[in-house]
Amino acid sequence: MRSVKCVLVGDGAVGKTSLLISYTTNSFPQDYIPTVFDNYSTTIVLPEGSTGPDQESQVFKLNLWDTAGQEEYDRLRPLSYPQTDIFLVCFSVVERSSLRNVTDKWYPEIRENCSSGNPELLRRLGKRPILLVGTKTDLRDQGGEDTFGARAAGSEYVSPEEATRVAEQCGFMGYVECSAALQIGVREVFESAVRACIYEPQRLLDEQNKKEERHRQETIARAEEEQQRQLRAQKQQKKKVGSRSPQTSNGMAFKRDSPSASGSTSSSQVSAKQPKQKAGSSKYLNKAKKSSTCVIL
Repeated sequence: MRSVKCVLVGDGAVGKTSLLISYTTNSFPQDYIPTVFDNYSTTIVLPEGSTGPDQESQVFKLNLWDTAGQEEYDRLRPLSYPQTDIFLVCFSVVERSSLRNVTDKWYPEIRENCSSGNPELLRRLGKRPILLVGTKTDLRDQGGEDTFGARAAGSEYVSPEEATRVAEQCGFMGYVECSAALQIGVREVFESAVRACIYEPQRLLDEQNKKEERHRQETIARAEEEQQRQLRAQKQQKKKVGSRSPQTSNGMAFKRDSPSASGSTSSSQVSAKQPKQKAGSSKYLNKAKKSSTCVIL
């Protein structure tokens, strides 16, 4: 039989001890006695199918640790944290200050004094084996005064939606609530605690693996689609360039001269030779003049 260590923390008088007594003895205490440290041991049976499809019922030994929420026990309380499988952080749904202390005091204290029971769950999903538990829901739902004289004020109610948001922001495994006085949701709290530390981590990691694999496949598909798009664009660009290029022979471009251009070139060549002929004839005439002058003398 597998053993599960479950530690309850939270402000004083939020109902931690009442929750434990109600669960282990099926009775509700009539007197409030502040707890220092107390342990309870019981067995819990998870019904068939509660841990997954086609799963048989499972039996666990549940070791429950009750702690004092008062400030004077702040140095002693963390001594009960090592080897904890699941923490139940409790607050009263009719005392808003006890919910604030979940984020201001209790979660930081657990985080500093106890390493995560599942490092992979913390690294990949940012979650710790912690369950947020709302107590005294009968006061919120019905109003009135509880056994110990605490009167619920409507303006101080904490809704399930608000508590769920706090649990998500802190990276808890979930949120459950109960009424120990009316025995409503008490058993579900501890069944959820066992599932949260035994089965939920693997289920969440399996879901994360599937999500990451889908993301990987989608990334590959997008990359291949982009590569094909670029190849099509390159082919279209080559076709456009080829349609505008001049005729080529043996891979080298050449340009045909137009008739008018060739005609103008030949006439210019002729005109360029004429000055040479004129220059030569003038030289010959000068020589002739000199020779004729000599004859006269």
